[in-house]
Amino acid sequence: MNRLLDRILRHFISSGRLHVAWPDGAQTVYEGSKPGPEAGMELLDSASARALALNPGLAFGEGYMNGGIRPKGCTLYQLLDLLMLNAMSPGHLPEQIAASFRYACRGWIQFNPVKRARQNVAHHYDLDSRLYDLFLDKDKQYSCAYFRRGDETLDEAQEAKKRHIASKLLLKPGMEVLDIGCGWGGMGLTLARDYGAIVTGITLSEEQLTIARQRARDEGLEGRVRFEMLDYRNLHRRFDRIVSVGMFEHVGVRHYGEFFDILKNSLVDDGVALVHSIGRNDGPGTTNPWINKYIFPGGYSPSLSEVFTAVEKSGLWVTDCEILRLHYAKTIAIWRERFAANRARAVALYDERFARMFEFYLDAAELSFRVQGHMNFQLQISPGIDAVPLTRDYMVEAEGPVSQ
Repeated sequence: MNRLLDRILRHFISSGRLHVAWPDGAQTVYEGSKPGPEAGMELLDSASARALALNPGLAFGEGYMNGGIRPKGCTLYQLLDLLMLNAMSPGHLPEQIAASFRYACRGWIQFNPVKRARQNVAHHYDLDSRLYDLFLDKDKQYSCAYFRRGDETLDEAQEAKKRHIASKLLLKPGMEVLDIGCGWGGMGLTLARDYGAIVTGITLSEEQLTIARQRARDEGLEGRVRFEMLDYRNLHRRFDRIVSVGMFEHVGVRHYGEFFDILKNSLVDDGVALVHSIGRNDGPGTTNPWINKYIFPGGYSPSLSEVFTAVEKSGLWVTDCEILRLHYAKTIAIWRERFAANRARAVALYDERFARMFEFYLDAAELSFRVQGHMNFQLQISPGIDAVPLTRDYMVEAEGPVSQ
């Protein structure tokens, strides 16, 4: 099997240089024809080498978690940088075959009825909330921040993200706002406290719901913010505004039409919705199998073509679309740094294998935005053609000047 992996790596590495230390002590260097980063990895057992040859998308992460694969002379981030860059070029036949199979089956993989949706959410978002305190900002915003200057702290950039989204919602005091996938409540609390909205936040996470409700009590906002355990498909009323941040990635391709139909039916005629989601710039694809198994089961970052097709069929107007390219890469870079500084506490909460899993996830997530075409998009939509002003000037005015 070492021979098979050797042959694969000779075709796979087209950019940069990879040093490999084999289980038997042999050393091999693979150099691409194009310039790129340099990194090394050590294969500590033949089982890891075999798995890497047959199913690299899953096996590399599992090998790192289990200790069968480790970086050599570099960091995990540097090794993933090299491998993920080269993964953008065809060169690994078994992985190409596996990716084609995943694409053919993605309708089932992303099939997300209410019961399964709750199970998928619990897998990640019902982890001990103290884990997220190790790396998130003080408001527990678990989504892409917004860097207007580029040198903001994480807290500043997350506050700027909320202001940016609020500017697109054209809020007036007393408006009723639905927050789909409300997380730990930060967005809903901000819209109620700072903009005078009456907010209903819905989630499928028990852990997040408990904390969001407690935060509303602590801030004295229970009369203006209500958090509920509710699937968006069970909505039966209309709102002036709808916001959804970091939730659309969990909807599933088969359910896009249903999602936007529900948004249309849940908005007043001149209502406005803002959907903030991770996307991809290279057309429809699939979710990495390791991410699907260990981090976000059923999750998927869509291409804009998939999203716009569903919006068009719903009859909604796309009144604005903004692409945030490297904002999430900058956000996750700070998360990685914070998690690394608190790694011992993560091990204490769970164990070493979990800490490896989480650092692998954060490293790979950041690099997906830097070298693999991921980005964030903010989609402003409305049932009405004239629900928002003719130009985008109102957004800039609402956000105010960039602070120095």
